[in-house]
Amino acid sequence: MTITEDQLGDEAEADALTIGRRIRQLRTKRGMTLEDLAAAVERAPSQLSMIENGKREPKLTLLRAIAKALGTTMDALLEAEPLDERASLEISLERAMRGQTFQALGIAPFRIGKGVPDEALRALLSLQGEIDRLRDERSATPEEARRANVDLRHLMRKQNNYFADLEGQARGILDAVAHPGGPLTQRTASDIAAHLGFTLHYVPDLPQTTRSVADLKHGRLYLSSKVTQNGDPRTAVLQALSSRILGHREPKSYAEFLRQRVETNYLTGALLIPETHVVPFLQAAKTDRAISIEDLRDRYSVSYETAAHRFTNLASVHLGIPVHFLKVHESGTITKAYENDDVNFPTDRLGSIEGQMCCRRWTSRVVFDVDDRFNPYYQYTDTGNGTYWCTARVENSSEGQHSVSVGVRFDDTKWFLGRDTPHRGDSKHSVEVCCRRAPSELEAAWRENAWPNVRTPRTLLATLPTGTFPGVDTTEVYEFLAAHAPA
Repeated sequence: MTITEDQLGDEAEADALTIGRRIRQLRTKRGMTLEDLAAAVERAPSQLSMIENGKREPKLTLLRAIAKALGTTMDALLEAEPLDERASLEISLERAMRGQTFQALGIAPFRIGKGVPDEALRALLSLQGEIDRLRDERSATPEEARRANVDLRHLMRKQNNYFADLEGQARGILDAVAHPGGPLTQRTASDIAAHLGFTLHYVPDLPQTTRSVADLKHGRLYLSSKVTQNGDPRTAVLQALSSRILGHREPKSYAEFLRQRVETNYLTGALLIPETHVVPFLQAAKTDRAISIEDLRDRYSVSYETAAHRFTNLASVHLGIPVHFLKVHESGTITKAYENDDVNFPTDRLGSIEGQMCCRRWTSRVVFDVDDRFNPYYQYTDTGNGTYWCTARVENSSEGQHSVSVGVRFDDTKWFLGRDTPHRGDSKHSVEVCCRRAPSELEAAWRENAWPNVRTPRTLLATLPTGTFPGVDTTEVYEFLAAHAPA
């Protein structure tokens, strides 16, 4: 192998500590003192000490001289010579001292002398790991999650919920597997997995806290065997692969975890409903004044929620239509929200919409009382901020029923099917008496004579699920991978 100066620079910058420890390990093994090696390469002992401690990157000429003096090769110094346990511990602690945890505690890096026992190094590394774990727990509070969600929604609104880089990623993957356009087949989803170096394995014992598990070492993607019975297999595969396409790393914060989840869902939608194919379809529907989320759903064989999400990605940028989106649990709690059409959704003091109660008179709540679940439900709703029109559906999930709705301002209703609906609502959810407070007669009759036993959500009193991937039992995941890894 011929090593260039550029290659050495890259290697030394990334792993100067490891190179330095290999030099020390080889020198010690050969019974040479630091002064002996320094004399052999015609350098000062202090300069060699800096290199061995990873504080200085050796030039190519000096590294060659060191290798010759030690009776070894450049390969051995750069990658071939395995480090002993002591050297590995020292490197790990050196890196930890340069990291965020030590800096935040105000602990200055110190020299790790020969007299420091291995047990002390292990103890320091264990303490650093525990501090990191506790910091992750403390950051994953409901308030932290709401702040992260608000910041992300502001970004989505600023970009009209359109991410050009993710659209480009989707186009690149679809071109790589020669997708002809139109709906994505299950076979094409498998082709994408193969293109990324994964084989698909459907198992009955997938950890309950996961949707899928990727074995990066063996290139195996595990999914629940139930997904072929109770869901869209394409979506499960693409969601699992999207993080690999996007090069996601372990999230360092809840905000990063949330951003990764949004990116994963966006890329999955962009693969299922390709931009270059669907935009002409939507533009033609607008020309015909016949935009329909149901038609989008049926054309690409996706769920109503996926179609609704994808429409919000493209409506403002390609059709010039501001929109809003709501997903509401049957209890009335808003679980997902997006808007860039000035609609006034309820928020908490941090500005978070998710977790708030949706107005009982809004389309997303009224639709639960509609008997006809085959046809879409449309409604105009007068608000203190203008009149809005929405189309809504109710879908089932493992957590109960949810309504999914997409809406626009009154002036943009002309582009949609369902604009002739007779259904009307009047929502003043910015005013307490609209629906957050009972009518005066009911309140007078029952306020002193009612005592409900509150069904408190577990997340109200507890922190959010902890760990690198919130809510995932990593021990269960690791045991699962060990059990399924090829021999």
